[in-house]
Amino acid sequence: MSSAQSNAEQMLREEILADARRQAGEAAQRAKKEAEAIVTKARIEAENDRRIQAQAAQVEAKRRRDLTLATIPVVVGRRRADCIESALNQIRDEAARQLEARAGFDYRQAVIRLTATALAQMDGNRFILVVSDADNQALGQGWVEEVSRQSGRSGLELSTASAKTKNQAGVLIRDAEGRQVWDNTLLARLERLWPALRRELAVATRLVPGVVGARHASPEEAPQACGRGMPRPYSAEPQKESQ
Repeated sequence: MSSAQSNAEQMLREEILADARRQAGEAAQRAKKEAEAIVTKARIEAENDRRIQAQAAQVEAKRRRDLTLATIPVVVGRRRADCIESALNQIRDEAARQLEARAGFDYRQAVIRLTATALAQMDGNRFILVVSDADNQALGQGWVEEVSRQSGRSGLELSTASAKTKNQAGVLIRDAEGRQVWDNTLLARLERLWPALRRELAVATRLVPGVVGARHASPEEAPQACGRGMPRPYSAEPQKESQ
């Protein structure tokens, strides 16, 4: 083989190798750029995902906060109502204790007036005043006659009977025929008048807003007031005596 031919083959190999190296370099550059593009795209997508998740988390946090804030007035209102109800129940319980103890008022005059007021509105002339033995004695002589006089009615025939409850405060009235019963015991009256009283007490003690000193039924008006929107204290059918 001549030296010229040998040189030509050497140059061809070098050109082939150079072209291969060039193509390899270009391929490496393209691969690098593609890899960088993929990484950049992945970073952008990851950042977008993070931003979207962060926004979603903020929206959810705001929703939960708003829900919590919305429940605060409800919870406060419920607790306030519970406190008011508890305070009123304490007042009612104390009033019941005072009534049963016959303390703080003229018990004899109260019983006579309330009994007379009830009798003034009942039909018939013959009535039985159911009263505790202790009260019948404590009320003294002439209390039944005083009831008859204050009722403003003539021809009444009144008698007494022993209450089943020894400490019954007040009088339960029934007619001789057993058609009418008026439970005028003090605890029964408290039960009937309590819906109106509790409102006035709540306003007077400033537990709830309202006009202080609003008028409610007087003792003489109370029997009629009890009949407005509430069961009448007497009926045509006998009722069970207060226990």
